Amino acid sequence: MKSFSSGSEIEQKYVVEVNWADRWQVYQRLKELDICCCCETNQPLQVEIDSPLAFVQFWCVMQRFTACRPELIQILEHSWQNRYQK
Repeated sequence: MKSFSSGSEIEQKYVVEVNWADRWQVYQRLKELDICCCCETNQPLQVEIDSPLAFVQFWCVMQRFTACRPELIQILEHSWQNRYQK
């Protein structure tokens, strides 16, 4: 992920390096989460991170498309254990 502009410490715009086959799905999911992003034809995905929540949501979306299956399973199992052990 490369920063291409910044207005403040919190509001940052990034060019996201994501597989071209997954780019449109990542874009659609970010739009569903109301994260400002741009995905033009034959251009890299651009994402604006303007809050800590947007960063966490962006990270989760990217994990879904970049992590391997065993890693995703481990994250999910860890989350369940933390939630239900309390």
